[in-house]
Amino acid sequence: MALQVRVAPSKVVFQNLLICVVLFYTVYYVVLSMGCVMLEEYELDVLAPFDFKTNPSWLNTNYKVLLVSMEVTYFVCGLLFVLVVEEWVWDYAFSITILHVAITSTVMLEFPLTSHWWAALGSGLISMICGGQTLAYCLFKDNFIYPELDDF
Repeated sequence: MALQVRVAPSKVVFQNLLICVVLFYTVYYVVLSMGCVMLEEYELDVLAPFDFKTNPSWLNTNYKVLLVSMEVTYFVCGLLFVLVVEEWVWDYAFSITILHVAITSTVMLEFPLTSHWWAALGSGLISMICGGQTLAYCLFKDNFIYPELDDF
């Protein structure tokens, strides 16, 4: 038997993507605000989620706020995306990350080439996928799509 997957109409996919983008940046700004208050950093601006030029140093409070907010946002959004897209968290996680890189490049007028930013983005993406897919499996394991590999 061939793998049968029901593909959602493009309207539903774009609607889910829009919901995930709004959710991602809302969570990002909430976590960023909480991080600023907790670490007493009051110099971040509205464009902080797109800042990849901050000097990476554990002594720099600004850098710690940006790093922690990115990681927490990715993990929390991985869990929240399950409520929107069910078991397709990995797909939307990649899409949101690619969109975030494009928006970051547009806002900063430069493509991010700093290794510390890419490392943080990559680890955040992995935590988003692992956390989200695990929760999706636990919540929807009765409806989870499994490929039939009998014909191989």
